[in-house]
Amino acid sequence: MLILLPPSETKRDGGVPGSSLDVRGLSFSSLEQSRRHALAELQVLSGDPEAAARALKIGPSLHFELARNSTVGSSPLLPAMDRYTGVLYDALDTASLDSSARAFLADNVVIASALFGLVGAGDGIPAYRMSHNSRLQDLRPKAHWRSVISAALAEHSGLILDLRSEAYVELGPIPSGANSAYLRLVADGPDGVRRALNHFNKKGKGEFVRALAQSGISHDSTDSLIAWATSQGIRLSAGVDGELDLVV
Repeated sequence: MLILLPPSETKRDGGVPGSSLDVRGLSFSSLEQSRRHALAELQVLSGDPEAAARALKIGPSLHFELARNSTVGSSPLLPAMDRYTGVLYDALDTASLDSSARAFLADNVVIASALFGLVGAGDGIPAYRMSHNSRLQDLRPKAHWRSVISAALAEHSGLILDLRSEAYVELGPIPSGANSAYLRLVADGPDGVRRALNHFNKKGKGEFVRALAQSGISHDSTDSLIAWATSQGIRLSAGVDGELDLVV
């Protein structure tokens, strides 16, 4: 089972003392050259702070992000599951999970990244700033990642559960014909019509993945996943066009 999560703009500082980025050690080795290219472009950009601020669309209050980028190759690492912060990752709350649940995340969860393409939840990564809409001098994330990420996902034979935001889906769509489903969070309206959620979308995704991690079950089909969710009192059902509806 492969669970695809979106990244977060915000990231936790710090890391394991003495550690530093090893591109060869990241999951999805087929992405190595694309990662090195993106890292090199980011390093060049970091030499011009004003241009970097424009390219990364950050204001003066976030200029510390520029310093992070300038040392991305030498700064200490945290597992990706612990590096990202924000609503989804606060709900996932990896720090409070036991070792077996964290092992499940490391084995089954992959996080989309405009800098690294895809990273396993247990992969060690530095703090950085780069988004799906960043415009580096000679690199546009969508054009850079789209085909290579899709090719990497095509190599996975099991179930792919896609929880990415639509912007990060565009950076690497799941190939047609794959055993996959896109998870959409919905709510039942007073008129009986289900509508997509915005405000509680990220929180619901984080709580759902946390429940999966605590269960320790890696599902090979949507039928299995729905049956498990039903047994847990989680309202998950088949939607349209290969989607799953999670009612919250």
